[in-house]
Amino acid sequence: MEELGLPELNSRQIEELCLIVEKVAREHVLSSVSPKRVDELNISVETEGTKPVRLTVDVNISLSPLMKRFNVQKLVDEAVKEAFISAENYLKELTCCSKK
Repeated sequence: MEELGLPELNSRQIEELCLIVEKVAREHVLSSVSPKRVDELNISVETEGTKPVRLTVDVNISLSPLMKRFNVQKLVDEAVKEAFISAENYLKELTCCSKK
């Protein structure tokens, strides 16, 4: 990720970042696979530090046996990618707001 020149994040901003990232990853998975075909979906978002903030996103999916030919790893990779894009957008928005 590129250097964005971010302000130091407070606990509310870190919590909001984690919620947004988790929501985007979950929405991506559930827009690609019917919730009826998802046996288990666990998404964890962890941050470390405040400036710079390090973000870790883990997506674990277990699908119904009916979905045995579905490429789960590709779905996981896409969900993580979308999650990081949403994180970057949120942080860019903070940067814009902090410069005003």
